[in-house]
Amino acid sequence: MLSWAFYDWANSAFATSVMAGFFPVFFKRHWAQDLSAGDSTFYLGAVNSLASFAIVLLAPLLGAIADRAGARRRFLLVFTALGIVGAGGLYLVARGEWPAALLLYLFGVLGFSGSNVFYDSLLVDVTEPARFERVSALGYGLGYLGGGLLFAFNVLMTLYPGWFGLADAGAAVRLSFLSVALWWALFTVPLFLFVPEHGERRRVQWGAAFKGGLGQLSHTLRHLRRHRDASWFLLAYWFYIDGVDTVVRMAVDYGLTLGFAANSLMLALLITQFVGFPAAILFGHLGERHGPKRGIMLGIFVYLLVILWAYGMESEWEFYALAVAIGLVQGGIQALSRAYFARLVPTAHTAEFFGFYNMLGKFAAVLGPITVGWVALWTGSARLSIASISVLFVVGALLLARLPDRPKGTAA
Repeated sequence: MLSWAFYDWANSAFATSVMAGFFPVFFKRHWAQDLSAGDSTFYLGAVNSLASFAIVLLAPLLGAIADRAGARRRFLLVFTALGIVGAGGLYLVARGEWPAALLLYLFGVLGFSGSNVFYDSLLVDVTEPARFERVSALGYGLGYLGGGLLFAFNVLMTLYPGWFGLADAGAAVRLSFLSVALWWALFTVPLFLFVPEHGERRRVQWGAAFKGGLGQLSHTLRHLRRHRDASWFLLAYWFYIDGVDTVVRMAVDYGLTLGFAANSLMLALLITQFVGFPAAILFGHLGERHGPKRGIMLGIFVYLLVILWAYGMESEWEFYALAVAIGLVQGGIQALSRAYFARLVPTAHTAEFFGFYNMLGKFAAVLGPITVGWVALWTGSARLSIASISVLFVVGALLLARLPDRPKGTAA
């Protein structure tokens, strides 16, 4: 169980230090300094969308193949290796070589997102259904703590490079990318040594597996009609996780629009990480005692309050307060969603069904920010654009309300 949860500790370093922290800034100021601001933003956005869209297309099919071949851990290893190569390779990219930086970043995002499909599906192999909420929350909690610790170290190294024998902040940022790769590789080892994969392990015949995976994927789409609660939950999840992901991706941009200092926003990101660790664990106990659905509903309610507050926000201290509030529920709503869905999926097809689960999560990461940008363009108001996110949470909550607090699950 702990070995499984430590994979969250391992790969969250990429999400925090690379995706949310250093890569967007370093790309503009170092690798793409010869491009216009508009061009660099376009290329960065295009690569993010390409990675998300690729996972949308591939996740269900790869999940079906992994289930068919008994190869979830092997697929996890392949995507993890791809992500580690992408993150570590950024250390070698010289100033101005923005195409190479984008290609390696694409590898990193594909590795991070793809590995999560198979990591999530292993939840049913490491604990019994009665403990899904607690174990899932442990993973997210360790992810927040591990990602936050390495990010804090990397920020310190960037602010005071001389303390670490480095020439300047640029050298510190490049070394940060290498540290993410090493961290990811090191803390993935326990999963591959100690986490079992139940079910028959078959020798992979890739042609037959691909053909069988396509057939199984088609079967899953029909199968979802028989599992109405799973289908309904996926629809609800699509909306409210869209809201969660949009807040994560657009919060710093919103703060900059209001005139807040970049260093203050970076500190707020660290606050969210460290608050998220104990809060995710607490949400796991809450879901175990009162049912995961109630915990998810509580998280949605807090997000709605955060958006209302953000709409009228004027001071930097308010941004810090909102960072604390988001940290209290962000990991919890993600952990309980994973645990709730694990109760709904057929045990013989977990990777396949979690492929759909992750597919919707990645598609939300494309749709939500576009909505915010369109509202900002149409109204000319950043405040109205951030307020538009509330619609996603309201729709998600209304759809979730029809589902049971504690689903009984299914075995076939």
